Amino acid sequence: MFPLATFDSVDLQTANALLVRWGHRMGPLERGNSQAQHCHVLRAHGEPVAVVCTSSLIRERVGGGLGHMTRENTVELSRLCAGEPWACRVALRLWRELVFPGTGARWAVSYQDAVMHSGNVYRFDGWRRAGFSSSGTDSRSGRKGRRKWIWVWELPASRAAEEAA
Repeated sequence: MFPLATFDSVDLQTANALLVRWGHRMGPLERGNSQAQHCHVLRAHGEPVAVVCTSSLIRERVGGGLGHMTRENTVELSRLCAGEPWACRVALRLWRELVFPGTGARWAVSYQDAVMHSGNVYRFDGWRRAGFSSSGTDSRSGRKGRRKWIWVWELPASRAAEEAA
């Protein structure tokens, strides 16, 4: 019967297989070798129920008027997906509390399609909607750009000091 739940690191191939299985709209995470990626899976009774991936920023700085957020001080929560309706919020909270502080970044950002999503998963977790971004056509896939909200989580100053020590 135990453990009921686990939250562990997985390789990118495993994370991508789950993203495909659960039909993530952006598909697998394929950013090339220059992007640092870390993936974690939430399991319930041994079965995967959610996956979350962290990446370095694609651009040197975050857009949407958030240029103070750079590759040096910011990470992107690049994929969040679940096979069970309740699991996204749980995986997001575990990522924010357990994974993000260890990245050494001050800020986390996540881009969310403004048409497809309400933003509730981030809002209910305490993130703030900080900007808006419109991307152009992806040169690799030819996929048309999207209008996206930029959600931000800032590591509290007290927690940042603990992590630095």
